[in-house]
Amino acid sequence: MHRYEDKAFVAFVALVSLAFAWVISPFYGAILWGIVAAIMFAPLNRWFLKKLPGRANMAASVSLLVIVAVVIVPAVVIGVSLVQEIGGLYVRIQSNEFDLARVFATLMDQLPAWARGFLERFGLTEPAAIAQKLSSGIAATLRWLAQGLLGFGQGAAAFLGALGVMLYLTFFLLRDGQQTLAQISKRIPLYAAQKDALAEKFTTVIRATIKGSVTVALIQGIIGGVTFWGLGIHAALLGGVMMGIFSLLPAIGTGIVWVPVAIYLLATGAVWQGIVLTLCGIFIIGMVDNLLRPILVGKETRMPDYLVLISTLGGLAIFGLNGFLLGPVVAALFLAAWDIFGNAEVPG
Repeated sequence: MHRYEDKAFVAFVALVSLAFAWVISPFYGAILWGIVAAIMFAPLNRWFLKKLPGRANMAASVSLLVIVAVVIVPAVVIGVSLVQEIGGLYVRIQSNEFDLARVFATLMDQLPAWARGFLERFGLTEPAAIAQKLSSGIAATLRWLAQGLLGFGQGAAAFLGALGVMLYLTFFLLRDGQQTLAQISKRIPLYAAQKDALAEKFTTVIRATIKGSVTVALIQGIIGGVTFWGLGIHAALLGGVMMGIFSLLPAIGTGIVWVPVAIYLLATGAVWQGIVLTLCGIFIIGMVDNLLRPILVGKETRMPDYLVLISTLGGLAIFGLNGFLLGPVVAALFLAAWDIFGNAEVPG
């Protein structure tokens, strides 16, 4: 009879857990980034604890202020500036300030006969028509980006609520993270060695993803934006942000942003700017990933590029912007779990 009650209680626990997950699901992004912030700034919080012994609340509060000053405020400032820049670029494209038809005509003249013949099969030999389609596509993309960014302002209450949940959770995880982890660990029905290994893998993956992918993306975006600004290219901030985003995707990378711009510069007579951008893109922006990622991440935690690409794109499709982090993290934990399952010795 006890077996029936045990099964019923397990079913009840599962049902309540699913209900709890459903209740907090509107804030899953805030919870995710709260956990990430706590993991990334835990060493800083421990340093403050050494300086403020016995004052855990104060140490966590100071750490939270650092997070706000270093992460939140710059992100908001960049977001506001980005909206303004996207609006200005959209107006310029709509007014046909960029002579894309002349660019395509120049490129067509430089192509060999076989390449022009290939393009003719797809009806891509009319520069004016191609320029019109491209301008419409760029304008639609900019409009979508602007609407998405403005959505934060229009839904200010929801945005501030999510931000408040994130910071509130981060404070308690910084202050009570070890105790909370110990309480959760006691209730997970796994062997102690397995729990310790998975907890270590989870922390390592989060830190590796942030230090590797996000830090490299940030550096590449800054270098790309500064390069655009130095060469007098319009929308330098937007270009830098887009390069940072695409740098998260292996096999695509920042080239999807700077290569078309370099071609445009060369085709419109800005030869030295196009050459400088090309050289900078290849030897500086492109090399940042190869040089820094192994140092920041390390060989043990790095996933194959194809898996990073698939998991990032899948994460974006399922989780939206949070998928940039969540997709690779899920993939890395999947590999870690199977590695532990296959290699760890389970006590008898």
